Amino acid sequence: MRGKAYIVVFITASSKEEARKIARGLLEEKLAACVNILPGLESHFWWQGKIDSAKEALLVIKTKKELFNKLAKKVKSLHSYSVPEIIALPIVAGNTEYLNWINDSTR
Repeated sequence: MRGKAYIVVFITASSKEEARKIARGLLEEKLAACVNILPGLESHFWWQGKIDSAKEALLVIKTKKELFNKLAKKVKSLHSYSVPEIIALPIVAGNTEYLNWINDSTR
């Protein structure tokens, strides 16, 4: 898929249920080809000037870079956090058939 840029997006959610709601919303709008949910994540972070921690679920999303802004907007509309983690990393190489599938599964 020359010319296409693919990304993996990481999002943490407050629970497996919230992660499922976000996954469904992204898939229904074809903003993601695949969403993996990893429950049982333990996060430690700075928040409001102090160290905090939380049990969370991690979403791992495969999509096209050109969809990131729409994806982030959709996530913010569904997420309970005031500042949700929505970060993307480039896919620098991948199975051609899988990358084609990402392309065909998203708008």
